[in-house]
Amino acid sequence: MTRTPVSAPGEPEQGDAFGAALLDQLAGIADPIVIERDDGLVTTDTTDYLTGLDERDLWSLDRAGGRVLDVGAGAGRASLVLQERGHEVVALDVSPGAVRACRDRGVREIFAGSAAEAAAGPLAGSFDSVLLLGSNLGLLGSAETAGPYLDDLGALLKPDGVIVGTGLDAYQTGRQVHLDYHDRSRRLGRMGSQLTFRVRYQRLATGWLDWLAMSPDELAALAGAAGWEVADLLPGGTYAAVLRRAAQSRQ
Repeated sequence: MTRTPVSAPGEPEQGDAFGAALLDQLAGIADPIVIERDDGLVTTDTTDYLTGLDERDLWSLDRAGGRVLDVGAGAGRASLVLQERGHEVVALDVSPGAVRACRDRGVREIFAGSAAEAAAGPLAGSFDSVLLLGSNLGLLGSAETAGPYLDDLGALLKPDGVIVGTGLDAYQTGRQVHLDYHDRSRRLGRMGSQLTFRVRYQRLATGWLDWLAMSPDELAALAGAAGWEVADLLPGGTYAAVLRRAAQSRQ
């Protein structure tokens, strides 16, 4: 009997590759996470998603006050630190595996879903800070989606709430393979810092995701168009920033 393959020959299965990797890491399995860009470039993700917090992460955590929404929480490395500091924290992730990892590691409050789904529910208006670590400012996605995404985050915050996060400045490179990709993005009518990638792990792959590896100046421009200002910045190739509502900053 001929079996129907679950995916095309040579193609990975569609699934929660990132979540599967996190759960394996918790079990002590160290298979590599692969990032595949839509131009064919592949790289290995060496991030420590269980405990790894660098200087910019700690700078950001120090500026995330009150009740915190940890967006793209992964395995809960930031949420657990904030819990230890006495904060009320809700870890948010769209990955079922990440949600399970957070729960297994002791994160007390978890929301399984997107920021837009959280903003449409009872969590709206209940946070003092939204945290976007792991270069998760990239979740703004594109020039077209950045404003709506910031609107969703704003809907989750109290009137004086802040967005705190880290971002990757894609322009801080001299490698031709990346410079060529910036030019390719511009030819496609996108920001040079916009990239499209998917996460692969073992035989699994996520769907393709648009990501903004924008410069601080690009962040300031996109935020300004959506009614936010960069109130604080720790510069670098990977940088950290605090966003406040522009009207609040003028008060």
